[in-house]
Amino acid sequence: MEAEPDGRAGGAVPDTVPIVFEAIVKQQAIAATYNRGSVTLAPHIIYTKHGEIYLDAMTIERDGQPPKEPKIGAFKLAGLSGLRITPRRFRPSELFTPGDAKYEGVTLLAVEL
Repeated sequence: MEAEPDGRAGGAVPDTVPIVFEAIVKQQAIAATYNRGSVTLAPHIIYTKHGEIYLDAMTIERDGQPPKEPKIGAFKLAGLSGLRITPRRFRPSELFTPGDAKYEGVTLLAVEL
């Protein structure tokens, strides 16, 4: 495994990237542990920011409950553990704006609208 530009050796994070890519392409939800809670996410885009990999996703469930309101949240990929694809399919959210300036030049993969 190559060292990251800041000298860190790439660890578990790069191993999760192919899982996220597959989930985005197939529009399938992913399940993971985030901040010690279980989450089910609809991944919309994976991108880099400050040398880290981020995922913007719609939260479908957090600890078994739907969110109070739909929104696209940013998740640091390193913070998602036990990441796996679920059989649950999703449609891209109208709240997702792939043309947002924060994605310009740093997008690795995004859902097709």
